[in-house]
This record gives sequence, C-alpha cells and structure tokens, in this order.
Amino acid sequence: EGVFLINIYCDESCHLQFDNSKVMVLGAIKCPNNLKKKIYENIRNIKIKHGLSSWFEIKWTKVSKTKLNFYFEIIDYFFKEPALGYRGVVATNKDNLNHSLYNYGDYNLWYYKMYFLLLDAMIDPLDEYKIFIDIKDTQGGPKIRKLHEVLCNNVYDFKRDVIKDLKQIRSHESEVLELTDLLNGALSYVHRNLYNTPGSSYAKNKIIQYLKQKGLNLEKSTSRSESKFNIFIWVPRGCR
Repeated sequence: EGVFLINIYCDESCHLQFDNSKVMVLGAIKCPNNLKKKIYENIRNIKIKHGLSSWFEIKWTKVSKTKLNFYFEIIDYFFKEPALGYRGVVATNKDNLNHSLYNYGDYNLWYYKMYFLLLDAMIDPLDEYKIFIDIKDTQGGPKIRKLHEVLCNNVYDFKRDVIKDLKQIRSHESEVLELTDLLNGALSYVHRNLYNTPGSSYAKNKIIQYLKQKGLNLEKSTSRSESKFNIFIWVPRGCR
C-alpha cells in the first residue's frame, strides 16, 4: 500500500468569540496530494463551462440565483469525485461556554480543542499530511504553530513525520478550500436557523435543498467513520 501524502484544507465560519452567532462551524476537505492538480483543473473547467472566470472564487457569501446551476454542478462534482471527503464540526452554544467549570481553558484553548475534534478523525498515523488553513486574521501565525503542536502530540508525532506541515493560505489559492467554504456555509446556515426562514436567501435555501436531495441530514451527527460527508455536532456539557 505504501504511505500516502494527503492534503487537508480547513475553513471556519463564525469562529470569533463575539460575533453574534451561537454556532461555530469548522470544516475540512481532504484530497490526495497527487490528485490535487487534476481536481483543481476539473473545478476550474466547471467555472469556465458556466461562463465564469477560472479565478472566480466559490464562496458561500457569493451564492446567487443566477449562478445556482454552477453551484449544483460543483456539488455534483464533489460527490462524484471519490478522492474528496468532507468533515464538518458544528460547535453549538459557543456564546455560553463555562470554561472554568468544564476545563475548556479559555476561548482560544477551546477553539484548538474544536480544531482537534475536526482533524483527529481525518488523520491516520500510517499516512502523511499537509494541512492548509484559510487565513482569517493577523493572529494566525502563533495559533497555527500551537495547533500543529497539539495535533502532533496527540498522534505521538513528535518528529512531525505524520503531520508534515500546517500552514495558512488564502482561500482563492485553492479550489478545494473554496469548496470547503461552500459546504461550511450550508452547514452553518442550517445550524444558525437561517434556512427556510423569513428573509432567508432563495439561492442558499436551494443549495441546502440540493444537498438534502443527496440524502444528507445536515442537522445530525454522522458516524465517525463516514468518509464522504462527515458531520459532528458538539454540544457543551450542561446544554445537553
């Protein structure tokens, strides 16, 4: 079998402590490094087919009625491409965490624990990984180093043989990261109770309906071993 090098592209939605959202979504898509170029090209070709620039950025906040067929085809591509797998962690009640009682530490430490929950289920110590995280703020550097340390320590990877690299990139630098943003956005929209509510976006509702037609239940955790579209809903102790 041999050792595979796998890239994991991570994105986050509503990740700040005070951003008027009770829910944070962390999501990631994994993709074998040797198929990355082919997958980027395939996604760019779908953009061109729909009259968009190959550099058009797939983004949940940009979802619009006029581009719905494009987004449907992108979703179809994700489900048809066996090399791609998504995992999303939905952390609920983040505005009401009792850090001292439940040893979450503080908000930053809790944030690392949530990232660990996201990535731990995606990492097999028999393979090697490069992890890419969307740049969100200028505080990224120290946070990234800390996260790398936490993940390596967990898989006893003190020499960093398993997790080769963990670094920040901008979302427009990677088609797979753009796809992560789209799937995270849909998951977040459902868990923030914006789906099918008065004033909600017609186009975003349509995308969520399209995902549901694929047999997904975005409101429930899947089994940990689900490899295509894996969801884990984290509820703080005391809120269950």
